[in-house]
Amino acid sequence: MPDERASSDETLYRAFAIFNEIGIVSQLGRTIFEARLPPGVLLPHFTLINHLVRVRDGQTPLAMARAFQLPKTTVSHMVSVVARHGWVTLRPNPEDGRSKRVWLTESGRAFRERAIRAVAPDLAEISAALGDTAQDDLLRQLTALRVYLDARRDDPNGSSG
Repeated sequence: MPDERASSDETLYRAFAIFNEIGIVSQLGRTIFEARLPPGVLLPHFTLINHLVRVRDGQTPLAMARAFQLPKTTVSHMVSVVARHGWVTLRPNPEDGRSKRVWLTESGRAFRERAIRAVAPDLAEISAALGDTAQDDLLRQLTALRVYLDARRDDPNGSSG
């Protein structure tokens, strides 16, 4: 039936277009944000600090690797970079003598606050361009999408039933 195929293709390409737009917005946002960070500091470094503030500090690099869906070696490298800046400290994991836990320092919390304040003029401009209603709608819909995707994180092949 041609109508079913057309509808199926329309659904497919609409869903693809959503993720395509999210990817483009992500790249553009990253560029804006990284322009406001100190030299040599990248968005993944900020993201690690932000994760520890938002979720909780005291996590192992392995737990953060799972949360970010990155290899542990990548997260360990990110941790070492932010540790060199003095934004985190590593302490032995009392539950496992081989691993470490990552703890925020006051300097790390202050860095996060400065980074957010540095991008504030850009965010204000974007907010004014979109308006409150559009932002509220976007936030609600993107949060719903994140919650859905997060719930199926352990099954990336996504069983549909």
